[in-house]
Amino acid sequence: MTHREEQLRADIVELGRRLHTRAYVASNDGNISVRLDDDRLLTTPKGVSKGFMTADMMVVTDYEGRKLAGQRDPSSELLMHLAVYENRPEINAVVHAHPPTATGFAVAGIALDRAVLAEVITTLGSIPIADYGTPSTQELADAVRQYIKAHDGLLLANHGALTVAGDLYAAYYKMETVEHFARISLVARTLGRERLLSREEVLRLQELRGSYGIAAPAPICPEPGEADAGDGDQDCQVVQAPSAPGQQVVTGPAAPLAQLGRDSEIRLTYRELAALIEDAVRQLR
Repeated sequence: MTHREEQLRADIVELGRRLHTRAYVASNDGNISVRLDDDRLLTTPKGVSKGFMTADMMVVTDYEGRKLAGQRDPSSELLMHLAVYENRPEINAVVHAHPPTATGFAVAGIALDRAVLAEVITTLGSIPIADYGTPSTQELADAVRQYIKAHDGLLLANHGALTVAGDLYAAYYKMETVEHFARISLVARTLGRERLLSREEVLRLQELRGSYGIAAPAPICPEPGEADAGDGDQDCQVVQAPSAPGQQVVTGPAAPLAQLGRDSEIRLTYRELAALIEDAVRQLR
């Protein structure tokens, strides 16, 4: 075993511990993999808590998923990892976890694609939701394949999140960013509104990626409707950003009201009226 492989095994153990400590995984959830070379990859084993792994538990496979070395079976979701490596030759590491807030968005069917945080636009762009696929099957791998060419972070419908990068720690840090963004988005939407960055600012942030040493997998789509490539895979990132700065997306109890004109008839239940009054009082404080 080379020194590099020994270090990668140790890195996976450490990152598994971090995922478990942060409650990004529970029980035996989650999986991590990394390229060893052009013919082999290293992956976490099946059926082991990521917080209690040891270096000798790791499994070596080829890029067809065949086990080459290790006492245990490889991750049950290896097919999803293989889909990433097949479609993104520059990617060397994949992290899959179930961070609670981000997974909540995935369960609700809400993509994290609104332009509200500069650092997220710069590092990840948008975070779409891949269609649901039964875990551990080719169906899930195919769902990931549709988006992975244009994104380094995905939500997996009714499942979790996936992040990819050039090395293990970068892939893990992107998972932290996904969950951090989800938490902030949840707070803003609970408070009732999100103030969006303009499309001009989004494009400006995209241009800054080079100065930060960030190689984005795909550009921001000029318009949301231009996201789909001819083969069904996304070739740009959809970001919800208005043409003019300062636009707010209203959420929570006030959201239905924001969609109505001045002459529209409004019918509210007592609870809905009380919620609107409470929201108005909160805004005056």
